[in-house]
Order: sequence, then structure tokens, then C-alpha cells
Amino acid sequence: MPASALILAGGSGTRFWPASRAGRPKQLLALAGARSLLQETVDRLAPLVATERIWVSTSAALGPAVREQLPQLADDRFVLEPVGRNTAPAIAGALGRMPAAAREGALAVLPSDHRIADPEAFRDTLAAAFEVVRARDGIVALGVVPRFAETGFGYLELGAEEPGPPGLRRVARFREKPDLETAQRYLASGRTLWNAGMFVFRGTTLLSRLERHAPELAAGAAAWAVAPGRAELYAALPSISIDHALVERLDDLLTLPLDCGWDDLGSWSALFDVLPPDGDANRSHGAAFAVDARDNLLFADDGTIAVLGVEGLVVVRSGGAVLVVPRERAQEVRLVVDRLRAAGRTDLV
Repeated sequence: MPASALILAGGSGTRFWPASRAGRPKQLLALAGARSLLQETVDRLAPLVATERIWVSTSAALGPAVREQLPQLADDRFVLEPVGRNTAPAIAGALGRMPAAAREGALAVLPSDHRIADPEAFRDTLAAAFEVVRARDGIVALGVVPRFAETGFGYLELGAEEPGPPGLRRVARFREKPDLETAQRYLASGRTLWNAGMFVFRGTTLLSRLERHAPELAAGAAAWAVAPGRAELYAALPSISIDHALVERLDDLLTLPLDCGWDDLGSWSALFDVLPPDGDANRSHGAAFAVDARDNLLFADDGTIAVLGVEGLVVVRSGGAVLVVPRERAQEVRLVVDRLRAAGRTDLV
């Protein structure tokens, strides 16, 4: 049976303000190229997953914008959440809305706001995961091979080797986001992978596991799936991630190592590491000019940015707003958003 994919595109965030807003979150932005992160997520599935076998879960509020970016998908391929309830309800509800045949085959759940530098390597690993779940009734996490000691990600601790494609292992346990010393130890051990929130399974398998480990969530999602007009059914579901609701409770979770230049692009500073540098190590997107300036990220999706004699800044112009922040404080952009909300400037957020 052909493979399918469910793309999660309902999230919102503040770390890419002012480019990201309530109606235009990170996944809808073209941060490192001409296509948005969401569009790139769909693009890289071809030819492994046919267009007609791709579903997208997003919020009702974002539905029109998401549909506009993906005109190749039929209207019935979009599952709209009436309210945000995290990834476990989003996945369970979307699976319930799919045709039964799609639930019976191998299916990948993928975030829509990550960057992958090597799509071919990604597809190779995804194809291997599809074969694993076709051959055995299980759930496979695609674990990213760590490149540095990261404190912002959860980790998968590798257990015993399993028969199957190279690198297939049992997950011994989940590790929460560590402090720096622990992250350095994880990296040195060579026995951990980053948990990137990418999973492959048969839809029927995931739903049956949810019925066992989170029965109230499973029943509520199933009720909403057959009556999607009843928003109160979805609103009553717990707001919980698929990690906490299910996969961390499994004793037979499998993982495959994913080495494809993955980046979750968690901040403007992360984008600095992705864009190509000029001769003075500035990175730019859009109309930007740097004079006697070094190590700056300059991002303009409207108008023009010009800097002179500065170093180590993030300067963003988007939607009538300008952000200037030292690169080392780029993770704190949400403080600006909080101040704007407190000042009643909801037009800017």
C-alpha cells in the first residue's frame, strides 16, 4: 500500500517576530529560500509520497493561508482544528478524519516548520522507516544525529539493535531537555539522538496504542472526527503532545538515525547559521546593504535595510515593523511581543 503523510501546520510562535504574526506563523514564512517552510515540507516528500496521499492539520484560523500555499492539495486533505490542542489531539483527530484505507498503510507525521538541507538523505531514511512499519506493527521515531551539545531539544537514548535497515535501534528511554553538561555527555556518548517530533507508523497502530495508553483522548478525538462541526468536542480534549500522551510510554519504540542537515530554526540566530555569508560574514535575505559591518543577520521581506559600522546584530524589517537585537539575545524576541500586547498593539502581533 502506498505511504501517506500528515503534516502538522497549526503551530504559532513569536521568535521570528516581526516576520511571524498570529496570521502568518513561522511555517508560512520563506526564511531561507523562495518557498515557505510548509511548502518545502510538502516538496521534499516527492516522489516518495504522492500528492493525493498528503494531509495537513492546521487551525481553522490559519486554514485559508495554508490552503493558499498548497493549491495542489484537494480541500478534503486539510483537517482544521477549531482550537489548538497540541500534537496528540491534532494527530488523533486527523487520523480519524482520513479514509480507513489511509489509516491502514504506513504514514509519517512531520512538523512543517523545520529546515532540511539534504532532502534526498531525508527521503532515504523516511523510506526505510516506511519499510519497517510495513514489516512489523510498530512506531518509528526519526531521531536526528546530534551535531553539537544542544540544551533545547529532548533526546532519545539508544537501546538494543533491531533487525532491519542499518541503524534501526530500540529506544531505551526519552531524555528531557538537558543542561549543558548533560548535553555534552550525551553528545560524547554517541548513544543519543535528538527528538525532532517525526514519527512513522500505521495509523491503525497509533490509534490502538492511544486507546490503550490515553483512552479518554482517543475516544474524544474519535467523537470529534465523526462530527467535526461540534467544536466543543475538540475543545474538551486535553492539550498534550504526542510525546507525553503516548510515545514516551512505549517500551517498544524504534528509531532510525536521520542525518540530513536538519534544523528546527528556533530563532533569528539559528537562521544566521543557515544563510550564506558575504565577505564580512553578514547574512542577508531581501534588500539589505551592509557597509563596514560584520557578523549581522539582515532580513527584509519588505522595504530595504542598510547598516553601517555595526557588528553582531539581527535587523529585521517586515510588515511595517523593525526589530534590532544583538544576535546573542535573539531568543528573547518574545519579550518584545509581550510588551506590544501589554501596550495594546495587537495589530503588530
